[in-house]
Amino acid sequence: MESFKSKKRILITGSNGLLGQKLVELLVQIPDIHTLATSSGKNRLPFIHGYEFYEMDVTNSKQIDAVVKIARPNVIIHTAAMTNVDQCEQEKDACWKLNVTAVEYLINACRKHDIFLEHLSTDFIFDGTSGPYKEDDEPNPISFYGWSKYAAEKAVLHSGIRSSIARTVLVYGIAHDMSRSNIILWVKKSLSEGKQIQVVTDQFRTPTLAEDLAMGCYLIAKEETQGIFHISGNDFLSPYEMAIMTADFFKLDQSLILPTDASSFTQPARRPPKTGFDLSKSRSVLGYEPHTFQEGIALLATQLKS
Repeated sequence: MESFKSKKRILITGSNGLLGQKLVELLVQIPDIHTLATSSGKNRLPFIHGYEFYEMDVTNSKQIDAVVKIARPNVIIHTAAMTNVDQCEQEKDACWKLNVTAVEYLINACRKHDIFLEHLSTDFIFDGTSGPYKEDDEPNPISFYGWSKYAAEKAVLHSGIRSSIARTVLVYGIAHDMSRSNIILWVKKSLSEGKQIQVVTDQFRTPTLAEDLAMGCYLIAKEETQGIFHISGNDFLSPYEMAIMTADFFKLDQSLILPTDASSFTQPARRPPKTGFDLSKSRSVLGYEPHTFQEGIALLATQLKS
């Protein structure tokens, strides 16, 4: 019988979310990893084998302590967060509780049990005046969501625990329960139904395939590599360009895609115009290599069929 200690025990928060699902799927295939999935609600993964599941609300410090004691992880990958930028602007207390206070609770648990913490962050900590960004560029958030994620980063960096921060950009992919849309699904559905859509030409991102982000998170966790890492796609694109590429792939009518600029949308939270990441550090230190956006569309198309 294999010894209990021989496997690295990795606990994921937010396992019902898009990244959480992809991480569980990836980690259960790796022989020397023992996967621990946690979520604030019931388990929504469509398979039950190869991992342990615990209900754990990250805004409840007692629950974190109880689960950590039983599960005994070596690493926590913290993916749970409030990520709806406009909702964060309108529900500041709830946003702070989930995006900052919860991180402080996890830091305390990691300190107590000598656990490595990998914290997920975002390109929205930058103001978007000079992307693509490197890890040591100066943050300057322009939305409450951005401020909450930046505050959490600072809490992790100043905590004294062994830790890393994985920042990402505009994550797209398909969740099992189809609970989340993304630019590819939205464009495909709209154009298939013959609807005109307005898409901005004056914002730029490096869109990230959820499977790539999961791999980047694993590469950090595997060696417990400390520091800040930019984990995203490599293609620097506007949403308009993403929409055209999607229409092109699915052979849909591109004339239904109307170019517009960000000023034509009124949203509660400001968006950074030009983010995206420089991946040099993640490539050289972690060996991270993402799919192209074109490959990402093709992968989603395959998943939609199955």
